[in-house]
Amino acid sequence: MCGRVAAGVAVRLAVLGLVLLTGCEHKAPPPAPPAPKVSVVTVQLQAVPITTELPGRVAGYRYADVRPQVNGIILKRLFVEGSDVKAGQQLYQIDPAPYQASYDSAVAANASARALAERYKPLAEANAVSKQDYDNAIASHLQAQAAVETARINLIYTRVLSPITGRIGRSLITEGALVTANQADAIATVQQLDPVYVDVTQPITTLLRLKREAAAGLLKQNEAGKAQVRIRLEDGSDYAHSGTLEFSEVTVDEGTGSVTLRALMPNPERLLLPGMFVREQIQEGVRQGAVLAPQQGVSHDQKGAPNALVVGTDNTVELRTIVTDRAIGDQWLVTTGLNPGDRIIVEGIQSAKPGAKVAPEEYRPTDEKTAQQRPAAALGAAK
Repeated sequence: MCGRVAAGVAVRLAVLGLVLLTGCEHKAPPPAPPAPKVSVVTVQLQAVPITTELPGRVAGYRYADVRPQVNGIILKRLFVEGSDVKAGQQLYQIDPAPYQASYDSAVAANASARALAERYKPLAEANAVSKQDYDNAIASHLQAQAAVETARINLIYTRVLSPITGRIGRSLITEGALVTANQADAIATVQQLDPVYVDVTQPITTLLRLKREAAAGLLKQNEAGKAQVRIRLEDGSDYAHSGTLEFSEVTVDEGTGSVTLRALMPNPERLLLPGMFVREQIQEGVRQGAVLAPQQGVSHDQKGAPNALVVGTDNTVELRTIVTDRAIGDQWLVTTGLNPGDRIIVEGIQSAKPGAKVAPEEYRPTDEKTAQQRPAAALGAAK
């Protein structure tokens, strides 16, 4: 009995000693988690083309309303609606009969006046008629000649001609219609479509800023001093030809505070039509020493102010407030807040907090990563 008690006591003492020994040991601290990996883009100074995109409308280079210059009945329409016509090409024929009769009458009267003047000439030299009678005969002859010329011009005007070369629209009258000289309503319209104008409006504040930047040497224009222009069509496609900015309006619209800019665009395929809506991209110059930040690395706070996470020299994350000017492709043009050499976080932003340490690596686009992985995959398949 005493042996069993002694054995139990010994077991309890051993367990108690083990517990005491375990409680006296110090646990080692867990290892610190590694710094999260982030992808960064290093800011560099570069020359950036400054492009402004504005809505605009196409306008014909030359625009001519066709109106009759004599009264009469339209006998024929001599063009196909929507076709190209040449300057001087006949478009309509007005009934020439009354004007032909007037011309013939004027020719006959002129012949009679000329014959009378010729008969009076030797008689006046022989003093058989007075000098006044001879002068009156000469004046009548001249008036008859003028009447012939007037009748001839009116007869020509019965052939309604195109004033310019271009594309003619629909006819606004039909055969048998009565027209009058210099009537208010046009009977057709001809527009020159190559080249064409594109008119846009731009805020005067933007125009003043661009002029200041050009004067300060921040914007570099072409040798002719004209900005290059490209346009995007209403379906989103880019127009194949580029044009030049010709002029800006000399007055500012008081209601909108904007000015009208006019660009000249080539249109050999006649793709641009008057009245068409386009978006005009004005290449106003090149800004030297500009700073660009990827849009994926720029966020906005609750007030809408842009900011970016920047990795310092000791790999510590810093929240930097920046000021942006405009979007250029998939990047922001930054005017304040970033300096050359700054590293902006573009991937891994969720795990990067201001004040925390990170492991930065230079950002590589997805297509570059895929291109590098593809040879390795091909090598593994070969094995």
